[in-house]
Formats: sequence, C-alpha cells, structure tokens
Amino acid sequence: MANLRAALPSEPGVDIAVFPPSVYIARVVEGMSGSPVAVGAQNVCEQAGEGAFTGEVSAGMLADAGCRYVIVGHSERRAMYQDSNERVAQKTKQALAQGLTPIVCVGETEGQRDNGATLEVIAEQLQSVFAVLSIEDMRSIVVAYEPVWAIGTGKTATPSQAQEVHAFIRALFAKKDEPLAKGLRILYGGSVKAANAGELFAQADIDGGLVGGASLDAQEFSAICRAAE
Repeated sequence: MANLRAALPSEPGVDIAVFPPSVYIARVVEGMSGSPVAVGAQNVCEQAGEGAFTGEVSAGMLADAGCRYVIVGHSERRAMYQDSNERVAQKTKQALAQGLTPIVCVGETEGQRDNGATLEVIAEQLQSVFAVLSIEDMRSIVVAYEPVWAIGTGKTATPSQAQEVHAFIRALFAKKDEPLAKGLRILYGGSVKAANAGELFAQADIDGGLVGGASLDAQEFSAICRAAE
C-alpha cells in the first residue's frame, strides 16, 4: 500500500479505487486513509438486510467496513459461481440500497464473439439490471465491459472493438434516458496495461479501466491512472 500511495499523484484528475479480497478490506481502508484512493469489494450478497446467509458478506457490512464501491457480475463470478443475470441485478440493487456504487460487469466469451453474438449477450445481461432499477438508480451505477476472452489471457480487444461495444452500451441506456446515457461511466476491462491504456481511453465511449493483473504492480497501475488523466 505504501508503494501505491507513493506512486500515485496526490491530487489525481480521475477517480481511483482498489478492490482487495474481503478479508483485507479493513486493512486497505486504513492504509488508504487520507489518500485519493477509494476502496471497494469484489463481490456482495444479493439478499436484502441481515439474515441466516452464512459465509456471505452483505452490502451493509461492506459499507460499514468503509467500502464505497463493489464489483458485481465479474466474469469469474458468472462462470464459476453461477451468478446469473438476475442474481447480478439483485446484487446491484442491494449495493445501491446501502449507498455503494456498483460496477456492473458485462461481457461475452470467445465463442459468443466468434458466433457474432456479442451485442446480443451484452443486451441480455443489461436488461436484467434495467428490470429492477429506476432511472434514478441507474444514474448511480458504473458499467464495465470485460470481454471474457481478454481477461488474464494477454489478449486485448482492439480500441475499435472495445469502442463498438461501449457505444452500444451507451445507446442502450440512451433508450431509457438521454442524460443518463451521457453521464454514464463505462470502463473497459481485459488485459489493460500501461502500454495500451492511452489508446483505449482515447476512445469516445471508454471512460476508464477495470484493471486486473496490472494493478498488482504499483508503477504499472500508476501509469494506467496517468493515462486516464
């Protein structure tokens, strides 16, 4: 944490957040205190309130621990832990109810892209979220496009491929409300690194990055943040 604080500008021109595993959240919140870096969680329980949900971490608990953000629907959660579109939508709703900003992840597998189904998959994933949120709720979410085939593989969507999907996502929100779509932050996630961040972030509808492995290196992560600036 000390390395990260030292590497980042003291007054960055962008929002920066880190997402540690839940058992380290309190430690990271303490370590980032007084810095411009916010803290978020990697997952949240979809159930409302408190109850007999052994092993789950509720949105209220995350808020109490000092989180400001939470990732919902990450591709690994969808693939390995059966987080359906409907479950992701409920997690989004619970996060908002506790004042957290949910980062809603959407994305297609390599097979789906090869079959030309990318936009159909993205639309289906977001429709479940639209079904449970009001327009006002939607103003408080962030969307992250993470092509599954580009996560941890070293492959990266080309800037034009990423821009196409980001523009499509913004257009879906525009059908609900134009001002909402204009203010929506859409992040790209999928092997983002310092070498490609500038070109990706230069695209009209890419507002930042959901950074994976590159975030484990303070200097690399700092360079990505500066590219976003």
